[in-house]
Amino acid sequence: MTNDVTDDFDRRKFLTAVGAAGAFGLAGCVGEEPEGGGNESGDGGSDQPEEGGQNVVWDAGGTGGTYYPLSGEFKTIVEENTPHVLQVRSTGASVENVGNLGGGDADFALIQNDVAYFAVNGTGLDEFEGNPIENIRGVATLYPETIHIITRPDANIGSLQDLQGARVNTGNLGSGTQVNALQILESVGLSPDDFQEQNTGFSQAADQLSDNDIDAAFVVGGWPVGAVEELATTTDIQFLDIPQEERQAILESAEWFAEDTIPAGTYQGVDEEVDTVSVQAMIATREDLDEALVQDITAAIFNNTDSLNTKADFISVDSALDGMSIELHPGAQAYFDEQSGGGNESSASGENGTENASE
Repeated sequence: MTNDVTDDFDRRKFLTAVGAAGAFGLAGCVGEEPEGGGNESGDGGSDQPEEGGQNVVWDAGGTGGTYYPLSGEFKTIVEENTPHVLQVRSTGASVENVGNLGGGDADFALIQNDVAYFAVNGTGLDEFEGNPIENIRGVATLYPETIHIITRPDANIGSLQDLQGARVNTGNLGSGTQVNALQILESVGLSPDDFQEQNTGFSQAADQLSDNDIDAAFVVGGWPVGAVEELATTTDIQFLDIPQEERQAILESAEWFAEDTIPAGTYQGVDEEVDTVSVQAMIATREDLDEALVQDITAAIFNNTDSLNTKADFISVDSALDGMSIELHPGAQAYFDEQSGGGNESSASGENGTENASE
């Protein structure tokens, strides 16, 4: 992301509501809401690494989102193709995972590309302002993290502007979801003073929608988000199809946003495609992690993408550096250089910015 985009977007204005929230104890994407955070995955595989292998702590997200089941598939692939063992943990996703990487409590994690940029460059969130987490490195980008804006059918919300005066759940305080929601609303001229902001995880937001206590909720996650699927089967909901003019305003507000579409039939009762925007899910690691270990795990995943079920249509070597917002780890760089005959370079400098997070 270029410096002029950073200057043009007044994050301090729209993040005043985030203020006192502690970044590292809070949830990331609402769709990755923690359910028993810090739990290790028990879905198969050995508890002990083979000779020459290591125990690797991998932070995912809540069990109702996309990060956790996808991480379980990565666990299976890595353990079948390397001597290493992955301990997959249920967490609050992006923001919490950044803190765990920064503190050395995790070896790998799934996070959003915008949150990665904020953390490394010490911006975007009040908790990162002047306090960059500089030891985080990129491994690969994976798939679009789609912005779902869920509304009640009787709320008569046909555009972002219609959220003025509405009761809107923007996700947990300090979460990646709240950051995205406030960025999006700010891009069309709405500040937190223009609507009634609610801040909870998605389980509570789902109850609020069911009970008519809110008019809209933001959810960030690769479709289909399991918790959204469940809500759609029990509650009459709609998704905001963002008008083209408003989508363009969002894209111009920050380069990590990309156009996206929720296909018709993804969720029960959604019979037409929904135009929206997305950020990008990515794998991150720590700078000090052994280069050979990172290369082993990167190779295992991207050499065996045909074994994936979750987001399989998006995850590939060809797109693995699209939207990479921070500097690559040397182990990941070595793998991608090998795949491209040595000519591949990271699409991010870690200092000068990010490419657009396109699919």
